[in-house]
Amino acid sequence: MLARRVIPCLDVHGGQVTRGVQFGKAEAGELRNVGDPVELAMRYNEQGADEMVFFDITASAHGRATIVDVIERTADQCFMPLTVGGGIRTVADMSTMLQAGADKISINSSALADPELIRAGAEKFGSQCIVVSIDARKVAATRWEVFSHGGRKPTGLDAIEWAQRAVSLGAGEIVLNSIDADGTRAGFDIAVTRRISESVGVPVVASGGAGKLEHMADVLIDGKADAVLAASIFHFGEYTVGEVKRYLASRGIPIRLA
Repeated sequence: MLARRVIPCLDVHGGQVTRGVQFGKAEAGELRNVGDPVELAMRYNEQGADEMVFFDITASAHGRATIVDVIERTADQCFMPLTVGGGIRTVADMSTMLQAGADKISINSSALADPELIRAGAEKFGSQCIVVSIDARKVAATRWEVFSHGGRKPTGLDAIEWAQRAVSLGAGEIVLNSIDADGTRAGFDIAVTRRISESVGVPVVASGGAGKLEHMADVLIDGKADAVLAASIFHFGEYTVGEVKRYLASRGIPIRLA
């Protein structure tokens, strides 16, 4: 069985790592400054993180230069795979990030607007480089809808069907973020994670809701996720990556321990 991965996520806003409680807080100024992204990345690298995700939540023309600089400096210091997302709309944007030192590109709203972007990226760089991030909200007992633009715009798409289509177009990984659970620290949405994990043949990364060690184990075991992504519990020092990994190993989950 492949080792499960533990992935810290850094939301980068104006060159700093920030954290809001829930979706769409950047515009309202409801963000808490956490620190320098490269310093945090180095800390998590030392703690044994399997990968790192940088998400450019400004994603403006000015922000693009900032995130490229962050990726370049991090790639120079850290040796774990780096994923970058936010505002990537073209194959040229993907190329810029990969050349800066990213290993994977995460696309979300741009893939919804132009699904062929998934295919184009996979054909040029390989499926292993293309991650499709899905923001899903529960809208009925057994239905989760995909939302775009940071969880603000409903698309009418079924999350499970969209995940399957994304993989058919060439996505090599799915990051599933529960809008309902994000920032609540009350646990992942295990039901939709399991549904998607069972319906696609690529790794699924569970995101949104990590608050306790048990939450991570539950989504890996019951949700059948391949990896867990978290922000607040790492940024605010509640757990180190190593503590999470040792706990998961104690639950019988295959983990790479430093």
